[in-house]
Amino acid sequence: MINLRIYCACLAFILLVSMAASAQTPPSRPSEGNTLYGDLKVETKESGAQLPMSYVIILYTSAGQVYDRQSIPNNGRYRFLAVPNGEYEIGIEVDNQEVARIPFLLNEGRFTDVRRDLMLELKSAMGTAAADIYKRGPETAALMDKAMAANAKKEQAEALALFQQVVAADPKDFEAWVELGSVYFVQKNYGEAEKAYRRALEAKPSYPVALVNLGKLQFMQKKFDDAILTLTRAVAANPRSADAHFFLGESYLQTKKGSKAVPELEEALRLDPIGHADAHLRLAALYNGAGYKNLAAAEYEKFLAKRPDYPDRQKLEKYVQDNKKP
Repeated sequence: MINLRIYCACLAFILLVSMAASAQTPPSRPSEGNTLYGDLKVETKESGAQLPMSYVIILYTSAGQVYDRQSIPNNGRYRFLAVPNGEYEIGIEVDNQEVARIPFLLNEGRFTDVRRDLMLELKSAMGTAAADIYKRGPETAALMDKAMAANAKKEQAEALALFQQVVAADPKDFEAWVELGSVYFVQKNYGEAEKAYRRALEAKPSYPVALVNLGKLQFMQKKFDDAILTLTRAVAANPRSADAHFFLGESYLQTKKGSKAVPELEEALRLDPIGHADAHLRLAALYNGAGYKNLAAAEYEKFLAKRPDYPDRQKLEKYVQDNKKP
């Protein structure tokens, strides 16, 4: 497990100043608001330790909904636009595993630019995760840095061309293949995205990020049997991936294998109780269909505690009132 100590430097300035789809419905975006931005810096004092290339920065609302997400390199900058005042959390993921979550409050007198710099210090060896960091030469490393920077700025055409250069120079670079696939995914070029993820798995068959991303793609394309095979491998490769468990559970639901879906959805909730709160809805639907309305009511109640602003809150509260056992 990655063990990181986190510091958050918080600065506010006036006028200084994401890929895979979330399973939950994103909150509505206002036309204006604060600009939330900051730099990510990851360091280690341990000799020989290697740091991951890519980090996912996720902005969560107080209800646990994903407001926005971006993939950036170390020393990169994230930027979320039109963020209204309110309570939020910034999550940081590495290889589909959350390593930090920082709560904060936006309460500006007028819409402005607010900076939150994120500093992570690697405190212990990364264990098996170290094997998932590709060692590239200086030339391809420079190309990869440029590609990651372009991708962080959402300059997709430039990022695509640069990632293509990296894999052309070194077809064994599984990290670059995954990043290339993710750019294709954002562009909705799903055929090329799948090819890129498969090339990553040819180079490293147990690479968790490639397995999860391919499984999500297969799920989205309604290739549920294929998704089950892929995501089962993803869970074996990284049992701490909440995404892998969640989408495996969803795939089991789509193939009418509810008994297999339940433990996967419960594990997703254990690993990421807020980010995957929608798993409570899936479990409630299963229990309701099986006639266990009291269990369904309990799941709805847990869900509402995490998502108090859910649009159909009154409907779920009525169900809980009618079916909850004292």
